[in-house]
Amino acid sequence: MKEKMKEIGLRIKELRELSDISEQGMADHLKIPLETYREFEDGKKDIPASILFEISQKLGVDMGLLLTGEETRMHIFSVTRKGKGVEVGRRKQYQYENLAEKFIHKKAEPFIVTVEPKGPGYKPSTNTHPGQEFNYILEGTLKIYIHDNEIILNEGDSIFFDSSYEHAMEALENKTAKFLAIVM
Repeated sequence: MKEKMKEIGLRIKELRELSDISEQGMADHLKIPLETYREFEDGKKDIPASILFEISQKLGVDMGLLLTGEETRMHIFSVTRKGKGVEVGRRKQYQYENLAEKFIHKKAEPFIVTVEPKGPGYKPSTNTHPGQEFNYILEGTLKIYIHDNEIILNEGDSIFFDSSYEHAMEALENKTAKFLAIVM
């Protein structure tokens, strides 16, 4: 996993430099500290899927290129078999599986997100990114925190929200939760 993080970081650095964007310029665009951005490029820190999405948008490339190093080519359809999506850098809280990394010029990024239970008293750290997000619960029970709100979602429930507001997810009932996330 560490090697993959380094490869993604190197691809980002190369594309950023080719785009004549400074490290500080990219960090400012992402609204993160420069040191955090440097850790992403150096492969020392996992890059959240939402940040990867923002980087790909800023660089004008599909997220699949950042993840795999291969240019996306599919323009009519793209099939991803169960469990075969490209894993996006794990965060301590979530594991992301990209479901459409080979499709070119996507208007949204679909992921299967797995959230492991953390135990009593745990409060997940929040995240923000421009755009909107749709989540559909595939299994388990999830507590979603959005801008001072706490919403409990069960299998089959869904939520659509403005992702520029702080949000986080927590698996409940001491069971893993999985959901389909579409980031737009």
